[in-house]
Amino acid sequence: MTTPTTWLPDDFRHPARVEVPFGHHLRPISPDDTDLDMVAVMGSRDRLWSIYGEAWGWPPADMTHDADRADLARHAAEMETRESYNYALFDTDETALLGCVYIDPPEKPGADAEISWWVVDECVGTELEQALDELVPRWIAESWPLARPRYVGRDLSWAEWLALPDLPRPAR
Repeated sequence: MTTPTTWLPDDFRHPARVEVPFGHHLRPISPDDTDLDMVAVMGSRDRLWSIYGEAWGWPPADMTHDADRADLARHAAEMETRESYNYALFDTDETALLGCVYIDPPEKPGADAEISWWVVDECVGTELEQALDELVPRWIAESWPLARPRYVGRDLSWAEWLALPDLPRPAR
């Protein structure tokens, strides 16, 4: 059984930057991104809650700047300890955070990772969203040592994912 810190090979190094069409890119999220993240998340909060709310309880309606910064610090720390990965989608000059990609160890049987992503409301239905939808599975296949990634909300709905049994939690 894999544990959060060993779900990827010891020699794997996560990509530091991934180019996305139209001058955009993905990079690991940081607490320094809080101001941009707050605008992105809270500006798209209702739609994001409809996707992630039942599974993750996120984003809460009353999320504060401090709570978001703490959440981004947790994500950054998890990347350092190789527990999970959160990449933010930025415009060329990093003046806008336009979405996120999550790469997590499996919580449910049948996969070696669980991956999901979103874009802000203003990007829904755009060429940028389509480009990200095409890029993520290709990037995972080419750059990540995963044999059975599950694209939650894509391969199966969030409701179907929630209905799967949970994997046993490793002892800590």
